[in-house]
Amino acid sequence: MKIQEFFEHHGIAGNPFAEEDAQNDTVFKRTCLESTFHPAWDKIYGSPEDPSTSIVFGEKGAGKTALKLQMVRQFDRHNAACRETPGQGKPSFVVLYDDFNPFLDRFVSRVGRQRPLEKVLGQWKLWDHMDAILSLAVTKLVSAIVHNTPDEPVGDGRSHAWSGPHARDITLLAALYDQSTAETFPARWRRLRWRVGYGSLLGLWPLLVAGTVSLLFALGLLIGFSRGDTSWLSAWWPWMLFAAGWAPWAWRRLRCWWKAFRIVRNMRTGNRTVGQLTKALARMPEVDLAGQPLPLLARSDDRYELFTKFQGILEAVGYGGMVVIIDRLDEPHVINGAAERMRQVIWPILDNKFLKSPGLGFKMLLPNELYRFIEREDESFNQRARLDKQNLVPSLEWSGETLYDIASMRLKAASVKEPPASLVELFEPAVDQRRLLDGLRSVRVPRQLFKFLYRLLVAHCHAHTAEQPVYQIPLERFDTELAVFRRDQDAFDRGLAPR
Repeated sequence: MKIQEFFEHHGIAGNPFAEEDAQNDTVFKRTCLESTFHPAWDKIYGSPEDPSTSIVFGEKGAGKTALKLQMVRQFDRHNAACRETPGQGKPSFVVLYDDFNPFLDRFVSRVGRQRPLEKVLGQWKLWDHMDAILSLAVTKLVSAIVHNTPDEPVGDGRSHAWSGPHARDITLLAALYDQSTAETFPARWRRLRWRVGYGSLLGLWPLLVAGTVSLLFALGLLIGFSRGDTSWLSAWWPWMLFAAGWAPWAWRRLRCWWKAFRIVRNMRTGNRTVGQLTKALARMPEVDLAGQPLPLLARSDDRYELFTKFQGILEAVGYGGMVVIIDRLDEPHVINGAAERMRQVIWPILDNKFLKSPGLGFKMLLPNELYRFIEREDESFNQRARLDKQNLVPSLEWSGETLYDIASMRLKAASVKEPPASLVELFEPAVDQRRLLDGLRSVRVPRQLFKFLYRLLVAHCHAHTAEQPVYQIPLERFDTELAVFRRDQDAFDRGLAPR
């Protein structure tokens, strides 16, 4: 008996339990994305008008990625409503910090690839997170400005007048943090300066002086050769004037190179080269760089000021706040699911000063293994992190009733008949709703729910022939498959336990 025949008999198109990852789950994205929420949703999502921090711990398959997708969808809906009805609220700037691979790879290559990874990751600090988040945020905002994205409330030179300080700040932040690979950095940076109207001609005066002196020197050579008199070349004063003309340019370029070298050395997650940054800093007038916070040192103070500048820009272009969604911490190949490495990477960001920054909210979706480390931390960590103020969800748990609703919702979404099929219809009368609730409660999380139902349906169909099909699952089959699945699940959990 084919499983497709079983579903067709019940008026179901496709297998609603085949997918296990929300990222690729078409049924979830089509129907459940805006209808099925975890009971702690309000605490996790908060209010888009006033971004807040929430920290969620959940085991594999508990729905962390689904929560991320749902939050992104809800923020998109909120932003769309704000654009359609001006004056009814401000949109939120959402940054997805869910791909750690590029940042960790650069960090490891700079700190020491030949050393043990545990020692290398032990040097990951708060400012490395801040640099990574600023890179993602600045790249997203610059792309919206450069490409004049219609769904972003940013200026195009007509609808938004960029003030001088904001134009300078976004230009400086782009020089430091823009990591787009869609086009070359010089071309993209030039387009950005044109878009925001940042005039930087004052930064060219050393080159103009040097060029003028060089032109006069070349003109003197041409006249001397035409008259056959080049004796003046043996005097000291022409060369002194030539050197004096190039001295301001050389001194300015040397100072910019030294700044760029220190910035690149201390921005361990960035991809900017010393040469690129030197040219960008030299292009900006020195008066605009004076007193500006630059990440010259391995500390968080300068990054806090840069965050303040970026948030000021967001406010100027119409955003009400910034939300950073952190997910998939266990997936980078440098971490490879190791609980200790995850702890080394994420612990520095658990700083109450940073997490409670005004206008900045973090949605941290972390693996359940990390909560065991929190239970063993000392008083100094608790005082620094202040998890009691971060909307902490210790475990992303699902009740049997909620899992039952999730399964029913998926069946309803895949049904092609009226009324749509229900979960109870797939079983014999002996498997009533109460028995289903008790059984589903033991699988704990949505991913395990889908795995169990898929295994149960396949086992039932394989136990009957196409000539004598049975279109309802008996109680014995349900109990047997549930017992085997729970045994395998317990063995898998023991294998995942951190050592």
